[in-house]
Amino acid sequence: MNHRSWQSISVVAGLLLVGVPQASADEFYKGKTIRFIVGFAPGGGYDTYTRVVARHIGKHIQGNPATVVENMEGAGSMIAANTLYRNTEPDGLTVGVFNSALVLRQALGDRAARFDASKFGWIGTPSVGLPSCAIMGFTGLKTLDDILASKRSIKMGSTRPGATTDDLPRILNLTLDTNFDIIRGYTGTSRIRIALQKREVDGVCFGWESMRTTGRSMLDAKGDDELIPFITHADSEEPEVKDLPRLEEVVKEKAGEDGMAILNAWLPQYDFQRPLSAPPNTPKDRLATLRKAFKTTLEDPQFLAEAKTSKLLITYVPGEKIEKKVAKILATPAKAKQKLSFLVPQKGQN
Repeated sequence: MNHRSWQSISVVAGLLLVGVPQASADEFYKGKTIRFIVGFAPGGGYDTYTRVVARHIGKHIQGNPATVVENMEGAGSMIAANTLYRNTEPDGLTVGVFNSALVLRQALGDRAARFDASKFGWIGTPSVGLPSCAIMGFTGLKTLDDILASKRSIKMGSTRPGATTDDLPRILNLTLDTNFDIIRGYTGTSRIRIALQKREVDGVCFGWESMRTTGRSMLDAKGDDELIPFITHADSEEPEVKDLPRLEEVVKEKAGEDGMAILNAWLPQYDFQRPLSAPPNTPKDRLATLRKAFKTTLEDPQFLAEAKTSKLLITYVPGEKIEKKVAKILATPAKAKQKLSFLVPQKGQN
């Protein structure tokens, strides 16, 4: 056999070998189970969104893998993020869902963040964040003006520093001179809602996209039991928030450039809320499979029908776009980091 014939055989063999890994990747998920680790307690927004996604994504992956959702609550989802990064096999079978605010915590030098957010395999997110605050009817307060005029301390339920429940009241104290007393230690917004109903706390700040769903019965209540939104970042025609003061407008008016510097460094995390990610070094073909399946899931009529029934706001953000936003947060200028240093919990702080 001449040299040219051997060359032809080699080329054909090479092409055949190139196709083998792809075929294996396509079949990898058959008979497998994908585990979703949610960094918050059951019943909150993170848990609700993840469970709806998990119910539909398997049918959009070749091999139709099963799915299971586990709640690994604690430290504002820092435990889940650290576990995903450091103690999870990068085989494409584990997906983490944790607070995007933890990326900012890394940028600010928080030692509790034992990960490099730029190395996660970002899959995508089903929503953007619309941070909002609300007060209970039993306080007698209804509007932002009422709260600004109030002389008494107002107890705001919180999980811990690094969550909207904690960071936004602190930012409002700094920029608007509100008098919020932050009560920490709740493991999720579902627990804070119970505390509101028991009158342990007066109000709460978290995403409108979650509040409108998980807090619906309280929003629809009357009198002392009503949860009343008083400020929002949302651009919505929904009756509870469409006429509310907007966060950026109020801070710009009352706190000027210094206040806006704080807000502008803090807000980008809300461009990719409840992100799904894989551990570092997850094989690229499996990450690509998860990204494609996630996008297809969010376009699935059955998924969208369930999301509508659950009153979930769906805004798809692809993993590639999240990568760019993470890079931007990690490049936060030193001056802005200094202004936001209060967001990093000090040793012994709950």
